[in-house]
Amino acid sequence: MNRIISIFIFLFLVLHLSSQDSIQNNHTAEQPKVETKKANWYDKISIRGYTQVRYNRLFETNPNLKSEQGDRSIGNLGGFFIRRMRIIIYGQVHENVYFYIQPDFASSASSTGLHFGQLRDAYFDVSIDKKREFRFRIGQSKVPFGFENMQSSQNRLPLDRNDALNSAVSNERDLGAFFMYAPKKVRELYSSLVNDGYKGSGDYGVFACGLYNGQTANKPELNNNSHFVARLSYPFKIKEQIIEPGIQGYTGIWTMPKDQLTASTKVSKNLEYLDERYAASLILYPKPFGIQAEYNIGKGPEYDVARDSIMTKDLKGGYVTLSYLIKVKKQVIIPFVRGTVYEGGKKHELDARAYNVKEVEGGIEYQLFKNFEFTASYVYSDRTTSDKTKESNHQTGSFLRIQAQLNF
Repeated sequence: MNRIISIFIFLFLVLHLSSQDSIQNNHTAEQPKVETKKANWYDKISIRGYTQVRYNRLFETNPNLKSEQGDRSIGNLGGFFIRRMRIIIYGQVHENVYFYIQPDFASSASSTGLHFGQLRDAYFDVSIDKKREFRFRIGQSKVPFGFENMQSSQNRLPLDRNDALNSAVSNERDLGAFFMYAPKKVRELYSSLVNDGYKGSGDYGVFACGLYNGQTANKPELNNNSHFVARLSYPFKIKEQIIEPGIQGYTGIWTMPKDQLTASTKVSKNLEYLDERYAASLILYPKPFGIQAEYNIGKGPEYDVARDSIMTKDLKGGYVTLSYLIKVKKQVIIPFVRGTVYEGGKKHELDARAYNVKEVEGGIEYQLFKNFEFTASYVYSDRTTSDKTKESNHQTGSFLRIQAQLNF
């Protein structure tokens, strides 16, 4: 009897297991095939941007103190001002092709027209290796000259760039072609210095060189000569600190636009002038104490009062910015101070206006969260300018500046 019961139990288990296998096989067979979705080109495109709104006239001591190249809402008749409204469209559309387009919708078409759209960047990077360490940048982009020039205004601590190096390239950009090289690890470090809030300049290569028109962004070329630029820099770590020294220089021929000349001002033949500069940079990233220092020398067009003419003259100047990064939970506070000196011409301005600048700016940037920043800074400025219409314009003064910035 026990043997018969054992046989029945054995048969039951065999039939049960067989039925389960059959059910499992049928279930597996009925599962639909999962198709791999083909990536579309538009899936590789991203959009980001930022907006800056300012007011510059708190505790103002001299309404006649102005800034021609920087923030034009400084001084008399200046009020609330949208300094920048940038939308950036970018993406790695191919393994070896990256593109970047940035218009600004806070440009001034004239002294009476504000908030016009104007192209800032429109370039593509073509890499020639799998790691993308070697690449060519073609189009309108920042000229690789000066750390603060290449540093985005979205990341910079002082509200405007310094006169000394920013006078080299108006709006920091021009149309050309540049070769850039950086090892993969260094490119990753450049990216982290920006993304982690250490005020990096972005990735313009350890070594960069190239040719560009020389008349600055959104301006037609006015001669048959190209500017040549080269830059070498390398960030390295010492324990927790990151230091980046750099050297750079450019040379070319600048042609004075006729609409930037006062009638009867004496000029050179063909309106052409030697335009060349050499600069050194030293950056200690704020971890937590930071130093950013640059100095340049060179030659360029400058109005000469004694000769009533625009001449090729020597120029020199630089700046030092000190900062200290404080993190309180998810909030960031960065006090800073910058001192600037500059003696030389500004080729982009009327009659290549001569400048003698001494300026100190100190303030605090307060990042409530990643998408919103508030900056307050106090400026003392001593500026002397000379051009045909006003041979000696000496202005000194101070004022408090405030800025709200939205990052998206």
